[in-house]
Amino acid sequence: MRKRSKYRPKGVIMNTMAYLIEGLTPVAKHDSYLIDLKIKNHGAMATLTKGHASRKEIDVLIAMANICEALFRMGFGTEYEDVVRLGSDALYAVGRRGAETGRFILRAEEMTALNTLVELHDAQMDVITIKDMEQAIKIVDAEYKAKKMRPILEKQK
Repeated sequence: MRKRSKYRPKGVIMNTMAYLIEGLTPVAKHDSYLIDLKIKNHGAMATLTKGHASRKEIDVLIAMANICEALFRMGFGTEYEDVVRLGSDALYAVGRRGAETGRFILRAEEMTALNTLVELHDAQMDVITIKDMEQAIKIVDAEYKAKKMRPILEKQK
């Protein structure tokens, strides 16, 4: 049997100028996308604050925290390193407790840290471009594939 080639052709961009212009426009110009994103993030945070959060809301907040950290690494909001770290640690602690007990309940300092992280994410979204967002998503995907992310649940052996 013949060996398969690893070569995979890249996608073809039909309108390169439109693609470039789209990448350079700020995310804030796409009001509908930004509003939907903020509603989803703030809704998940409100549900968690009330103590009614499920795994779906925690997954939304984890995705938000991952993008926020990737944008931080790219240079957006570098003066807020402690906000990113404390927010990620708080989300990890809530997720860990929720995985063990089945209920996602916040403590006061965790709520403060997560609210600040959501504010930072909103501020980052007002500043970045579409290309920056795509690059942040690629960073998160690469870290996930390389298994560099901190898992909430360890796999049972």
